[in-house]
Amino acid sequence: MSSSAFVSGLTPPEIKARKGGTPLVCLTAYTTPVARIADTACDVVLVGDSVGMVLHGLPSTLGVTMEMMILHGQAVRRGVEKALLVIDMPFGSYEESPEQAFRNAARLMRETGAGAVKLEGGETMAETIAFLTRRGIPVMAHIGLTPQAVNAFGGYKVQGRGEDAARILADAHAVMQAGAFSVVLEKVPDSLARQITQELAIPTIGIGASVDCDGQILVVDDMLGMFTAFRPRFVKRYAELGHTAEAAVAAYAEEVRARRFPGPEHVFADAPRSKGEKA
Repeated sequence: MSSSAFVSGLTPPEIKARKGGTPLVCLTAYTTPVARIADTACDVVLVGDSVGMVLHGLPSTLGVTMEMMILHGQAVRRGVEKALLVIDMPFGSYEESPEQAFRNAARLMRETGAGAVKLEGGETMAETIAFLTRRGIPVMAHIGLTPQAVNAFGGYKVQGRGEDAARILADAHAVMQAGAFSVVLEKVPDSLARQITQELAIPTIGIGASVDCDGQILVVDDMLGMFTAFRPRFVKRYAELGHTAEAAVAAYAEEVRARRFPGPEHVFADAPRSKGEKA
């Protein structure tokens, strides 16, 4: 069975219909085990291009390839049954033309079984979003701080302060009018995110935006404390698994060096000790 044979639980129209209702819970995932955990509580599971930084050690998302997104998308698809699976289009896979975007978006959906794609950009990407949605590819938009444009922004800076708010507001309306079923607002002022949420007819999903957005998303490795290279202001740690893992590895290393592991219960005798012992 191919990845495309899977059918997502929630669909883009169902996510769109949640506008103004119970906030949407969205989270990234890059592996099957984490996807299964996220699927128990989330409405949207995103295979984000943040995978390049949190799993592959890249300095930014710019080095992420289509092959990487497909590989991780396939892994996450195996763990998602109820949530809508969305996959990021990596840098360089959609900016050249709407036709390029369609070819790569179709490939991502076909080879991963994702229910939608996400791409970054506002007014400049409106034509591309319209081109994709008219051809049956649901699009989640992403405006404000768009990490793939970090070099153009001069760093991971807040977007939309002061007079710049008009640009972000125009981007929001442009992606909605182009047919996006939802839009991520990243690192924009609270008041602007609230205004956009009130004005748009599609759900807004905040990350460093406002509690008044129609939903929220975080990178799973950030909120679980597994990625510790840096910590954005908008991240809340719901666990410190990185510290727990370090302590576990240290304990394992100490027991191995002291010859306390493996113990008698972890090794096998010449003959089974009991009928229930596994070979």
